[in-house]
Amino acid sequence: MLQPLLLACVTSLGLAMAGAHAQLRVEITGAGADRLPIAIADFSGERVVAQALTSVIRADLDRSGMFRLIDGTGTLSDNTNPPFADIKQRGADVVAGGTTTALSGGRFETRVRLSDVVKQNTLDMQAYVHTGTQLRATAHRIADSIYEKLTGEPGIFSTRIAYVVKSTGRYELQIADADGANAQPALASREPIISPAWSPDGSKLAYVSFEAKKPVIYVHDLATAKRHVAANFKGSNSAPAWAPDGKRLAVVLTKEGGSQLFLVNADGSGVTRLASSPGIDTEPRFSPDGQFIYFTSDRGGSPQIYRIPATGGSAGNIAERITFDGSYNVTPRPSPDGKSIAYIARNNGRFQLALMDLATKQTQVLTDSSKDESPSFAPNGRMILYATEIGGRGVLAAVSSDGRVKQKLSVQAADVREPAWGPLVR
Repeated sequence: MLQPLLLACVTSLGLAMAGAHAQLRVEITGAGADRLPIAIADFSGERVVAQALTSVIRADLDRSGMFRLIDGTGTLSDNTNPPFADIKQRGADVVAGGTTTALSGGRFETRVRLSDVVKQNTLDMQAYVHTGTQLRATAHRIADSIYEKLTGEPGIFSTRIAYVVKSTGRYELQIADADGANAQPALASREPIISPAWSPDGSKLAYVSFEAKKPVIYVHDLATAKRHVAANFKGSNSAPAWAPDGKRLAVVLTKEGGSQLFLVNADGSGVTRLASSPGIDTEPRFSPDGQFIYFTSDRGGSPQIYRIPATGGSAGNIAERITFDGSYNVTPRPSPDGKSIAYIARNNGRFQLALMDLATKQTQVLTDSSKDESPSFAPNGRMILYATEIGGRGVLAAVSSDGRVKQKLSVQAADVREPAWGPLVR
């Protein structure tokens, strides 16, 4: 753990949602309290397109744990007021509806209205032009817009996740939508792939591959599918973490002895040592503002979490210990707002996901499992994706930062590990 046929398009969408072998299946195992009751009415217009959009929007909002979906509102368009009294009687405080219209060239326009049922007014109106192959992406954008309008926080439904699927004699680094659908392999190998990390702009992944019979760090451009070596020094090259500027990586190298922290430019040039330690320093992560690097070290006798200035630990900048409860705390992951860190703590022999408020040092254990690893925050900080083990098989799970909302994501007949949640889509 220290380590353009529309029907065809819609049919493909349905197959992805059903969960083929390569797709993650999402199971909601817990939901938050005080969820906002919302109705997502059936969209009017192009029936097949409208149904596909509505299905994904509903699933997105339901999975967030922030909303309680109200059924039975029928079909609504974007250009007429909804029947507020009827919708209120059904228990919804907010309703969204829309219309999908066919345009030329295989395109569609989907118009969406979001309304406050209690105040009986319009909260938002949006229009989206898309093709039949962009149904899922458009639905995620609509759900993001609804989420942000109602919560004040960015929605994460259009984001992507990366993870490693291990099957017999094969490893695949896969990228999927945040709901587990539309999974695509970025790399396949007979050797292990570990530690994927998204660049801040979401265009690249850094990861460690053992194809050369040793751990080597690569940077992989997702648009071109081309990659280059970022670190292949003597010994081990591991645990890449992007700086917020996207120009540098913090890495762990053994080229000068034990596992130590270094900085390297994303193109592989300019290697500099960050700190010196008689112990093992590993699992670096930049703070969101780029000022600090959190990492795991056993320099004090047991694995604990520390931080140093991102300029290094020399010239009097001594590493500051962050965790003190327990004898084993590893894999620090700062939250997007920098106010807390998620990490893996050992409690009574169980490895569990914990969250610490950096100001108060108060810690909450978020899971009840026993083999958690590799936490990764959603870019709005609301959810944490992590790997765990159920029935001897690796699965992904997600939990809200308050511990109330829980999900399980799995691939049939395969181990799933090493999750990493990508950045917001701009």
